[in-house]
Amino acid sequence: MLQHCNPTEPGLLWTRFEDHICDDLLHQLQWHNPASTQADALNYGLYLIDKLLRTQGSSLADDKFNGEFPPFRTNWDLLLAEHQNHFIAEQMEYDHFELAEEAEGMKDQMNDEQQAAFNTIIQHANHGGLFWLQGPGGIGKTFVYKAVCAELQAQGKIVLCVASSGIAALLLSGGRTAHSTFKIPIPCHDSSTCTISKNSLLADMLCQASLIIWDEATA
Repeated sequence: MLQHCNPTEPGLLWTRFEDHICDDLLHQLQWHNPASTQADALNYGLYLIDKLLRTQGSSLADDKFNGEFPPFRTNWDLLLAEHQNHFIAEQMEYDHFELAEEAEGMKDQMNDEQQAAFNTIIQHANHGGLFWLQGPGGIGKTFVYKAVCAELQAQGKIVLCVASSGIAALLLSGGRTAHSTFKIPIPCHDSSTCTISKNSLLADMLCQASLIIWDEATA
């Protein structure tokens, strides 16, 4: 709109809709720095708008905007890089609104057993627990995995979906093999250990995960 429609009062548009435009940015910033505030989110929002305009040869500093936009930091990329964990950032890239709609639609299609499994896992996601979802192929286990994943990711939580084989991993939301995710050596012996340093970015992401879904976990 700013680039192609030339609104007469762009600053008023920003003031009226700034909270809606930046409604997810505070959550993103707090993953990098828990001390981030709503004012930071609005400032970051202006930076992102300006960054997008610059890709099209414009900026919020252009005369056509009449200086109506508040000043903002121009070094957000550097600030975020100081707190950046690319593993966590990757988990935050999902569209939370789209995931919420997806989860609601899937819940409406569940049978009683699927709903019971879904509710139990969701209730324990933040408190710890271990659950086995067993049954023959074709009863909808993967469907439940996807619904649980969408529900928690829509809330901004980290869910890791892994499987023992690459083919099974492809059926999960953002799925990867357990070997690549947890650095499990191949071949794996009784004395083998995962090569994850406790102070690494990957370890930090694993500690912050609310749920790990592991398909084909049985031998």
